[in-house]
Amino acid sequence: MRRFFVEQIPSQGKTLVIRGLEAKHITRVLRMGRGDRLILMDRKGARFQAMITSTGGSEVSVILEKSLPQPPPSPVEITLCQALLRPHAMDYVIQKTSELGADSIIPFFSERTVVGPGSDRGTKKLRHWQEVAQNAAKQSDRARPATVGPLFAFGDLLARWKDEEAIKIILWEEEAARDLKTFIRSSSPPERVVGLIGPEGGFSPKEIKIASEAGFLSASLGRRVLRAETAAVTLVAIIQYEWGDLSLKA
Repeated sequence: MRRFFVEQIPSQGKTLVIRGLEAKHITRVLRMGRGDRLILMDRKGARFQAMITSTGGSEVSVILEKSLPQPPPSPVEITLCQALLRPHAMDYVIQKTSELGADSIIPFFSERTVVGPGSDRGTKKLRHWQEVAQNAAKQSDRARPATVGPLFAFGDLLARWKDEEAIKIILWEEEAARDLKTFIRSSSPPERVVGLIGPEGGFSPKEIKIASEAGFLSASLGRRVLRAETAAVTLVAIIQYEWGDLSLKA
């Protein structure tokens, strides 16, 4: 059954009007109409099976039939901090890590970032990325979409996480003493992991030093040097495989 997001599912009442992009997708792209059933979800995790009662203009009216259970959350909360990448690569990171179960994705700009935040501090970009995360949540049947943002400068980002209780990892291709596989398998399952991924040009040694002072442990992915977007997806996938919910067990 197709899944769609609405801002809020009412706690009382049986009817709801869907507007905006989701309504257009229902009527113009999927050609759904009266009598078709769908699943509605909101950002709080509520979900209902609903039936379309009418369509018209840019609105879709539905009747709420029954409440549906939420998928269980992953046992590990994952925050991915991703340096700004070129548009296609950034969309890919947000889409795939959202599908894999990252709880939040925080973009930032650093010393070697080639894409600037823009004069509006990325407001339009953030709206677009939030839409990407929402679509990924529908695809992967998440309880709620990953949050995206706000946009940070590198130093401010480190200050944000300095005193937080979490396993904090920064991937660095020049790290020679610690690899991610060995580190993860020698650590107890945490409640929260914060991963830091650099831009196309990677992190400078100075940035690694500053991150270390903020409690981040640098780790490599072995002998391979991955593109930034591949490294981000790999990190989240490995965390979910080892500590999260990439299994059929609850």
